[in-house]
Amino acid sequence: MAIVGNLLKKGIGLTTVIQRKKTNHAKLQKKTLIKLLNKARFTQFGDKYNFEDIMNAALFSDDKEYYTKFKNQVPVYDYNKMYSEWWYKAHAGEKNVAWPGRVKYFALSSGTSEAASKHIPVTKDMVKAIHRTSIRQILSLGSYKNLPPQLYEKGYLMLGGSTELQQMGSHYEGDLSGITAGKIPFWFERFYKPGKKIAATRDWSEKLDKITKQAKNWDIGFIVGVPAWIQLLMEKIIKEYGVNNIHDIWPNLEIFCHGGVSFEPYKQGFEKLLGRPITYIETYLASEGFLAYQTHPNSDMRLVLNNGIFFEFIPFNENNFDADGTMVDRPETLMIDEVEEGKEYALLISTVSGTWRYLIGDTIKFTNKKNAEIVITGRTKHFLSLCGEHLSVDNMNKAIELASKHFNIDIREFTVVGKKVETTFAHHWYVGTDDKIESEELAQFIDKTLCEINDDYPVERKHALREMKVRVLPAKTFYDFMASKGKTGGQNKFPRVIKKKAQIEDWENFLSKLI
Repeated sequence: MAIVGNLLKKGIGLTTVIQRKKTNHAKLQKKTLIKLLNKARFTQFGDKYNFEDIMNAALFSDDKEYYTKFKNQVPVYDYNKMYSEWWYKAHAGEKNVAWPGRVKYFALSSGTSEAASKHIPVTKDMVKAIHRTSIRQILSLGSYKNLPPQLYEKGYLMLGGSTELQQMGSHYEGDLSGITAGKIPFWFERFYKPGKKIAATRDWSEKLDKITKQAKNWDIGFIVGVPAWIQLLMEKIIKEYGVNNIHDIWPNLEIFCHGGVSFEPYKQGFEKLLGRPITYIETYLASEGFLAYQTHPNSDMRLVLNNGIFFEFIPFNENNFDADGTMVDRPETLMIDEVEEGKEYALLISTVSGTWRYLIGDTIKFTNKKNAEIVITGRTKHFLSLCGEHLSVDNMNKAIELASKHFNIDIREFTVVGKKVETTFAHHWYVGTDDKIESEELAQFIDKTLCEINDDYPVERKHALREMKVRVLPAKTFYDFMASKGKTGGQNKFPRVIKKKAQIEDWENFLSKLI
């Protein structure tokens, strides 16, 4: 009998019951903002924008005067503005810029096709916050009644970036997953795989080889990572040992904790690698922080409202964003208690890493306002509306998911290029699968599906959007392109939409060399 596992499960179940008490989301967020303002009020940023005044309004008034002051006194930022005005100082080693002390770590983050990486500050307070949220997520497993007690004594395989960071003068740089994995709590080390030595490996292919060689020696119950890389790893392990599925190697595998991209397009192919059904848990861990996670079965992710992140929501419409997805200077912003279910919002966050009113770039919808549950619908700039078709990444993911099921094929990756063709517009889809499928047949199905799930799309298909093509490519093509950009493994993901001329040319030039 798994004594420790039974004790953990009972403790987790009790904690979950305690945590189900009713909460006032606006009050939680007010307390969170007060803590942020108090900690950062003597920084350069806090001094310039008079955090003391905003904090006093929050402490000594019951209305929303504090939020009005916060909106009026602190401007909204995207990455370029935040870095050029503030973070560049912290990056150079200066103290007390937008958060107390010196920032020791910077997470490197960028889209696949972008040449330059973004440098996102990761403070000690942020690392602690991420670990706290990770523990809360483990505690939420008490809601999953079908999980056996012995699961809590099994290994956690976390497939992320290298923990051997690059030292750059006064700070270190690397993938966020590498930064946080290098600082896991001591009590968790006995469960953590692949272990510190393999986790430090920088070369992604070498890391996968090392994990594959050790896989038979581990008893894995949990897997955590980006779906594309986890799928590649499982295929490699299955091939290495000549088994039918991953459960022949890891019979106690019960949970896949995924994030970064929608899992649905990957699910069809992913489940072919399993010997039996497992539990899927979605997380929202960005380079800027751990924002949300799924707390119980058959639910969407719940925002983390009381752990170092203050959320604001910008209605994602033409009043606040232009046709390219660029935010206006003074957008309308809302607090958690002012949002509506079913409407699309862009996220602004203020965090314990000195991120203030920062446009993270994701768009979300509330599916359950009472529980603060959301789904990610796409990116502010990763959508296509060349002529009013308003095609979101959510629409694209759904079309690919249904195509995978309809044709019983494993679609590993895809991207959509939007371009002008003479006087009209075109969508060129590039679909990565190693299964046989006719491009024209797939194009007709995707086109028909989009007409059914998007009201604007069929109208434009009859008029300005005259061309819709699909090109089927081996899945390896997408991974090779990412490798050519040095973007393999960790939290790197292939972009679902390519709109910029330089990025389109880069992708098409790469493909032309394959012919």
